[in-house]
Amino acid sequence: MSNINVLIADDHSMFRQGLKQILELEDDISVIAQACNGDEAVKFTREKKPDVILMDINMPGINGLQAIKEIKLERLPSKIIVLTIHEDREYLFKTVQMGAEGYVLKDAEPSVLIEAIRNVFNGQSYIQANMTTELVKEFNRVTLHEKEKGEENLLTAREIEVLELIAEGMINKEIAKELYISEKTVKNHVSNIFKKLNVSDRTQAAIYAFKHNIKS
Repeated sequence: MSNINVLIADDHSMFRQGLKQILELEDDISVIAQACNGDEAVKFTREKKPDVILMDINMPGINGLQAIKEIKLERLPSKIIVLTIHEDREYLFKTVQMGAEGYVLKDAEPSVLIEAIRNVFNGQSYIQANMTTELVKEFNRVTLHEKEKGEENLLTAREIEVLELIAEGMINKEIAKELYISEKTVKNHVSNIFKKLNVSDRTQAAIYAFKHNIKS
């Protein structure tokens, strides 16, 4: 059985230590480093090349999202599991779009996290079951809406650009910066997109964009 070297990135020392003790009860898992912020997570990933990183989102310095972005941009080979309190599907979409291989909530049973670690180490993706269920529900809802809407729901060129960036996981502030428009204008475009596509949130809009390969 291959040994899986793990890096824990979380700003709470007691959580890191407790998690380390749990993981190292497994014969095939070793915690080789601990990072208390995103900067250390990137630094230790470069130096120690862990097989799997358990990445919190809310950390001082650069946060987990920024750390994921840097690690993926540098094409470092470590697999990333987001380990977070956030049940918001927008975070799930954003991290998956950025290249994270897994998403697990901090209140999950240890067996769930251990299964996730082994799965991503073996080249698979892992999203905690209840999160996957929510995504399936959203996909089905969007599919139903598509059957009901007509040609009058076509988006403008600018709305397509905004939708494409929503699908990439950008928040309104980031979209405004990318398109050189005000955040208020972005909010108006997002509102119009929701109305035209008959969706109620960014997750549903992103699913529509993925399914239809929306590109500006």
